[in-house]
Amino acid sequence: MLILGIGSLLNHDPSAAIIVDGKIVAAAEEERFIREKHAEGKLPLEAARFCLKQAGVEAKDVDVVAVPWSEDAYRRHMWRYARRTARSKPSHAWKAIFKASERNRQKREWLFSMLDELGIDRSKTRIEWVEHHLAHASSAFHLSGFEEAAILSIDGKGEFTATMVARGRGRDIEIVEEILNPDSLGLFFATVTEFLGFRNNDGEFKVMGMASYGDASKYDLSSMLTQDPAHGTYRVNEELVWVRKALRVGGKRYSQAVIDLLGEPREGDELLEPYIHIAAATQKVLEDVAVNLLETHLKDDLERHGTLCLAGGCALNVRMNQILLEHPLVKRVFVQPASNDAGVALGAASYVAAREGEPLEAMRHAYLGPEYDAGVCRRALEAAGLRIEEPPDIVERAAELLDQGEVISWCQGRMEFGPRALGNRSILGNPSTPGIADKINLAVKFREKWRPFCPSVLDDAAAEVLGSTHPAQFMTISFTAQPAWKERIPEAVHVDGTVRPQVVSADTNPTYHRLLSTFRKRSGLPVVINTSLNRRGEPMVCSPEDAVRMFLGCGLEHLACGPYLATKQDP
Repeated sequence: MLILGIGSLLNHDPSAAIIVDGKIVAAAEEERFIREKHAEGKLPLEAARFCLKQAGVEAKDVDVVAVPWSEDAYRRHMWRYARRTARSKPSHAWKAIFKASERNRQKREWLFSMLDELGIDRSKTRIEWVEHHLAHASSAFHLSGFEEAAILSIDGKGEFTATMVARGRGRDIEIVEEILNPDSLGLFFATVTEFLGFRNNDGEFKVMGMASYGDASKYDLSSMLTQDPAHGTYRVNEELVWVRKALRVGGKRYSQAVIDLLGEPREGDELLEPYIHIAAATQKVLEDVAVNLLETHLKDDLERHGTLCLAGGCALNVRMNQILLEHPLVKRVFVQPASNDAGVALGAASYVAAREGEPLEAMRHAYLGPEYDAGVCRRALEAAGLRIEEPPDIVERAAELLDQGEVISWCQGRMEFGPRALGNRSILGNPSTPGIADKINLAVKFREKWRPFCPSVLDDAAAEVLGSTHPAQFMTISFTAQPAWKERIPEAVHVDGTVRPQVVSADTNPTYHRLLSTFRKRSGLPVVINTSLNRRGEPMVCSPEDAVRMFLGCGLEHLACGPYLATKQDP
């Protein structure tokens, strides 16, 4: 069976994915092709075209189109949502009920226009509408390789659901609890993200990084979000969180009441008090609520099998994931690498595949995007007038440069799916070279100098570096670096002593594994700094042409693209 997943229609992070006979063949975000970060308000046309091309099929071959939006789920929850918001947001409550048909009609029309443009015959192709959070849950559970698992999907909202607690067994997912918008952890975190001077749906991971510099005990945010530990739920204050338009300050999602509570909003790129403490308090709320959800709703399941699956935008919070992994009830965790809304296209497709009895494979890697041959790489480099060499072995040459303390842009193989660079569209550096993190932040990425970097670690050294044998191939969980390694790779360790690693194996990425192995022979270090190949505000690089444009527009000196090494001409 050929299932095409199409996600986030005219929302943010639209994407497409294709599953053929239970195997994930391709998945990609629209932003990578149109070069517009998050591709807000766009249809994933180019992503879908790529998926079809990668699978070697035509539009007429598609059996099922899976879409992560459910009219049934919308109608099931709209009255509950309306009762919750009748006083605080009466216009929202009214629209939820009386414009339900119009909203669902729009979703269908957007989808049908896209299918028509792709050439998919709607009269011959089945369309399956999958509840948004079920798509998130499926993207984690059905692709984890686990037979049984507890599931947390924590997001901004989908239809009306903000948080879904579920259990998975075999091919089935059973919903245990749903917490509806406006009681949204994701929107709470996004509101503080804007207050701290970052863009919502983009800067939440910056708040997480900033939190490590602060003291959570210095701010009480219970007036913004009240927890109910006895019942495993929480409630947000809509006068403070993701407020209605009439209350917004400067078009932001926070109100004057938030300013009265926390002080003036943050500006600029520096780490300053009190903002680091506000970030820490926000992170602590997220962690505490997630733990309470787990302990209240999933304790019996976890006591039996100890297996947890995570998805939704909040599952990209690696510190929260570490807290959950270290919980006494939890033995194993799988986090969908594209946990944000980019992953729901894959999740909708996997949900349908599981229901249809397809033999789904576990997701062992995220190299699901386009790949470009040597000819394309060379033409892109030559067109830019770059000085090119073709070393006998690009891996050996790159390892030599890394050992010398140089920063390398590395564009190889198939592009990663999800927001993390995993060694194919990466900027690489030597984690023992003093000041290299500052150099990458300021001269290459043009981002805040306090932002941490992730290490890629050889699989045979991971336990020694991380003090854990838990799988960590997707940079979705942080670990506390072992004391000896904090001293050896200081540029890859965050201020709180943690690292967000990618453990690299030869069977999933032989070229990148060989690069790390070669670097270890030279330097004695089984670790390199790895950050995404993009500049601030831009999507991750997709094509060699994208890599060249970025290379020319920043302080990078070396670009390894396919078998070629480009170096900027001397002035």
